[in-house]
This record gives sequence, C-alpha cells and structure tokens, in this order.
Amino acid sequence: MPSDVARQRLTESATETEAAGERLGAQLVRGDMLLLVGEMGAGKTTLVRGIARGMGLDADVMSPTFQLVRLYRGRLPLAHVDVYRLGDTGEIAELGLDELLDDGVVVVEWGDRLTWPGAARIRIDEPSRTSRRLVLEEAPERWSW
Repeated sequence: MPSDVARQRLTESATETEAAGERLGAQLVRGDMLLLVGEMGAGKTTLVRGIARGMGLDADVMSPTFQLVRLYRGRLPLAHVDVYRLGDTGEIAELGLDELLDDGVVVVEWGDRLTWPGAARIRIDEPSRTSRRLVLEEAPERWSW
C-alpha cells in the first residue's frame, strides 16, 4: 500500500503543479478516468496541462468550460472534459465518455459532479494563495506524484 506521502503532493507554484501532473500523466493507460475536484482557480487546468505533457502530447491545453470536451490527439488521446455547466445525467451521457475511454484517457474538471465506476479522484486544495495540495483519492495504487 502506498504511503500518504506518495498519495499527496504539496506544490508551491503553477510550474510545480504542472510537473506533478507530468509525472502522473506518464503513468496513465487507455481507459483511465480522473475526476478532478477543486474550487474555481485551484489549478485543475494547470494540472491537466502537465498530465498532457506526461502523456507525450504537445498540446496547448486550455480550459474546456465553454466547449465541454477538448480532445488532444496522440499515441494515447486525452479527452479534457468540464462538467461545471451541465445539469443532469442526461447531458453528461451525451458527452460519450464511454467512447472516449475506449480511445484513451479522460480527465474531468468538476469531477465531484460525476459518479463513474472505477474513476480515480484527485482533490486539489489551496492551503495558501500560491500553494496547492494534490491528493490522489480512489486512485490505483500504482499512481504516485
């Protein structure tokens, strides 16, 4: 069983948050779903930018808030999803998450609004204005920061 240290990471800048995401991204495989939980401005998109880099994607990762799903193509595709504005499970079903998981990795911002069997949960807390605590919850034991 991984230690609490391996499951948590304190970052002191956006660069460190991206670097933690990059290490995590290198461990992901087809069919992995990550549900990101954190307040507005907590660093969810920053973390996804690092995850994409760790997956070997050369992508300009931006928040999918108004597009709902941004797809980044590569050897292992990344679907970056935002469910903040979605109201009910019918709207979420229309996103085609099953199909996206068949192709690659899915990362969902505002993941606390979604229940998905087997999904990993990553909580991002803000202990201070500049630092972030990244916590792997309900994640495979093989993952670490």
